[in-house]
Amino acid sequence: MNEDLRRETEGLIKSWMRHDEERLRDYLVAGVEDPRINIQSILTRHFLIEALFGDRFAPLMEHELRFGAVMNWLLKLAQKPGGSEDFASLLHALEQGADNAEGLAIPAFLSQTFARLPASVNEWTVPPYIVETLSAQRPTETGPRFVNEQMSTFERIWCRALEKETPRGVRVCEPACGSATDYRFLHSFGIARLVDYVGWDLCEKNIRNARAMFPGTRFEIGNVFEVEAPDKTFDLCLVHDLFEHLSIVALERAAGEICRVTREALCLGFFNMHEEADHIVRAVEDYHWNTLSLGWTSALFEQQGFAVQPVHIGTLLKWRFGCEETHNENAYTFFATAAER
Repeated sequence: MNEDLRRETEGLIKSWMRHDEERLRDYLVAGVEDPRINIQSILTRHFLIEALFGDRFAPLMEHELRFGAVMNWLLKLAQKPGGSEDFASLLHALEQGADNAEGLAIPAFLSQTFARLPASVNEWTVPPYIVETLSAQRPTETGPRFVNEQMSTFERIWCRALEKETPRGVRVCEPACGSATDYRFLHSFGIARLVDYVGWDLCEKNIRNARAMFPGTRFEIGNVFEVEAPDKTFDLCLVHDLFEHLSIVALERAAGEICRVTREALCLGFFNMHEEADHIVRAVEDYHWNTLSLGWTSALFEQQGFAVQPVHIGTLLKWRFGCEETHNENAYTFFATAAER
């Protein structure tokens, strides 16, 4: 590793280690970032499920994506003043087949989903989670409380769907795993036990958190600029919210290392990307908050021997379900498959 990357590594460690462990443990696991309903986290789980089982669970995955779109819309409504009353009137309007709830326009995808539930998907049942969510709200000083039980609807479904499956020996790595930010849901959804997982992170506090929660799982202090693994060690690689925080030189190095150690496919989540030709580079102290170029970044991974399928999250929701809203218009997920395996 050259001196510039070494200095950047030190800056990244400093940026994360200044936070206390409790804050790091709770980072990116609530609200619209809650991996149970965050579309990019759902896509990551589906990436693993498809790698393990092909299209066997495709109908259930479709229902879960719709669930994520619905719950994000309801969460946004819940955070508005007067949310308790909005939820009550919304439930009444949906039951009456109306397109308006006392001045609140009801999007078509919500009405369509409401009408289709409960739904049978092979031997599994998707419950009427919209009714359950709207009925379960209780007034508080800050508006309705979003109920945890309904947020975990598909957590329970996947556990039942996968409970009889046996481990497949698929090797999975996750650089910049944080405090088991997404892994904790791979575990609670019944996916983690089916794969051979290792996560690493520069921040020692994150690794301590992850090991405390999952003492039987491999979490290591490690650097994506210099991955301590032979070529093609892992079958699959997962990455969330990493690349925008790196200098462009460091991004190129990280991409090269990730591709070097991965044999089959990558699932890469980006939170700040645009379709312009150039990156917008923003250095903030020892950190970066860049806006990455879609074309440039795709080409970077293609140069490493991977065929890239970029997915714009907002467009996916619009064309798949007619959902016009997303909490982050700059979010993209890349699915990249090795040209030679």
